[in-house]
Order: sequence, then C-alpha cells, then structure tokens
Amino acid sequence: MPWQPRDLMTTKREFVQLALQEGANRRELCRRFGISPKAGYALLKRFAAEAEAAFTERSRRPLHSPRQTAEALQSAALELRRQHPAWGARKICRRLQDLGHEQVPAPSTVTDLLRRHGLIAPADNETQGEWQRFEHELPNGLWQMDFKGYFETAAGRCSPLTLLDDHSRFALATTACSKTDAATVQVLLQRVFERYGLPARINSDNGAPWGSPSAPGHLSSLDVWLIRLGVRSSHSSPYHPQTNGKIERFHRSLKVEVLRGRTFDSLAQAQEAMQRWREIYNHHRPHEALAMQTPVQHYRMSARPMPTTLAPIEYAERDHVLTVGWNGFVKFRGHKLRLSSALHRLPVALRPDDLHDGCFDLYFCHQRFMRLDMNALTASN
Repeated sequence: MPWQPRDLMTTKREFVQLALQEGANRRELCRRFGISPKAGYALLKRFAAEAEAAFTERSRRPLHSPRQTAEALQSAALELRRQHPAWGARKICRRLQDLGHEQVPAPSTVTDLLRRHGLIAPADNETQGEWQRFEHELPNGLWQMDFKGYFETAAGRCSPLTLLDDHSRFALATTACSKTDAATVQVLLQRVFERYGLPARINSDNGAPWGSPSAPGHLSSLDVWLIRLGVRSSHSSPYHPQTNGKIERFHRSLKVEVLRGRTFDSLAQAQEAMQRWREIYNHHRPHEALAMQTPVQHYRMSARPMPTTLAPIEYAERDHVLTVGWNGFVKFRGHKLRLSSALHRLPVALRPDDLHDGCFDLYFCHQRFMRLDMNALTASN
C-alpha cells in the first residue's frame, strides 16, 4: 500500500525511528501505519543507504521513454496551437496527419503537451456541453445566412455577412459590409450563386432585410427575388436563433479566431483577414462534426446554375390568379387582402384546399407563403 498521510516526510521519519527501536515488531508497525511490509522494509533499506534523503519523494519519471513524442512533432503541435489558438487537440492531431507527420500522438497526449506549455487555460473547457447535430443529407440542400454583430473599424462600422452550407459546413462567403440592407445582400448572393450555383433553400433570421417577423407571410423583396430564382426562402422563428445554429457557431469561431483582440483600419483590411481565415476554415481546419475532415472534402457545387433570365411565373388551371396592387393589396370575393408590397405587380395564386371548404393556400411561384380562411373573414364582417 502507498504512504497516505499528508505530511509524508514526518510520517516516514516517525516510522523509521520506531522501527529501529530495540525489540520493535516491524510487521505490526507496518500494519498500524497502513503500509505493506514490502514498503516498510524498502524504506528502512533506503534509510540505511541515504539517511535523511530517504524521506524525500523520488521522481517517478522513467530514465528512458521509448514512446515519448518526438521533439519535432511536439514543436509542430505547439506551433499549430500558436497559429490557431482556438484549435483543440483533436483538430491539431488531424492537421498533423494531413501535413504528413507519422506516429502522431493521441489527442490526450497533445492536450497534456499544450497544458504543460501553458497553451490551455482551465476556462477553455467551460463552454463544452452536450449537443445534438442536425444536418441536411447533401450539399446545397440548405444554406444558412446571417449578419454577424457589427464591430468598429477606423473607417467605420463593419457587419460581416456570412453564408454557410448546412451539410458540409463549407463557408460560401465571409464578407465585410458597411451596410445591412437587401441590396447589399442581393449583390453578395448574386456572386455566390454565379460561382457555386443555387441551393434548394436558404434560411435566414427574421427582421430586415430578411423578412417581416411582425407580419408572418409578408414576403420581403429578398424573398421575392430568391423565389423567382427557384430557391425556397425560410426564416427562423422569432427569438429562436438555434434554428440557424450552425451559422451561430460559425460566428463564434470567427470571433475567437479572427476578430477578438484585433483592430482594423478599414473594411478592406477586415475583409483580407476574414478571407484568409475562410481559406483555413474550409481547406485546413479539421471539423469534429465531419469526423475531423475539412468542409471542402464534403462540399460539392450545385448542379443548378444561376439563370441569366428569370423564368416566367406560371400556375395551375385550378388556381385563382390575382395581380398584387399598390401597398401589397389584392381583392378576392369582395374582400381586400393585404399581402406584401414586395409583390407589387406580380401574380399570386390562391389554391383551394379540397379538404376544407372556403380555405385557400396562397402561392408565389413554387412557394406557399400564406393561408386564407374565407369563413373567418365572413364571420368577422
């Protein structure tokens, strides 16, 4: 058994002094001190050879460690951590493998190495918690889009606009913007669509420029443009940012790995820093949710190219087609209905619900955006 008391040196000295007394029962003494006879006799032997030095703790470090991580590999791991302070041991191990290093140690060994060199603070693990992953099965099934909170540069305010593929976590854009209006977003999306093609759906937040949380179903000008392109536009529920959870997590990484503790002289300088990091994020940074692979290894460009012209709007024969007037109003069966001013001069369709008499689903192109119950309207009048 090991020596247990807190004041180990005093306890060992007392044991030796008692054991060396004439007529001492050393085995009984070992029992009373809670140690094995082997440990007791070993201490007595050491005292005979070393005197007072026998009471001090010996280092348990082996004289030779054949499995010790090579110095060059340790240096490479430490350098990766210094270059990317937010990367954990699993990312560093995978990146070392990708760079061609052999006999890369386990993540636990790298964690110990980082801790010994003061590169891990206790607070680094405080944000880790249980989570559940949801993702689309294929690339371009869903993109998530949002503005990260603004920060100030010497030349003015910067609001990073980010776009992320849900399946692969591939960052399609990280753009430093001075404005957060629909025109700014549309120009960015135009460039992204021309390079990567069209997704099936884009999910964004509520409020300007994305949608209208105070009037659900009232399409924004950005919604109308996306729908005309054949892209389904959806919005997170009010006060539920977790609907866009992947891009929220992406923003946290962007803040920690690029923005925290830095200042920028201009939007161009901020854009350069974010673009450099986007390259690292997509092509070099291992992602735990992707089995430590990189986003670019999972992403594929969309097979749907950006059209040069918008397709004509067509509806089924059974639909009631109405053209939206000023301020988003239409008239139907004696009722004046408010839709969205973004639909001005555009046709919408009221599609009857065969299972509920007097109920209609409102469509703009392929997207259902509102439901109308004529029975409720008649009763309120």
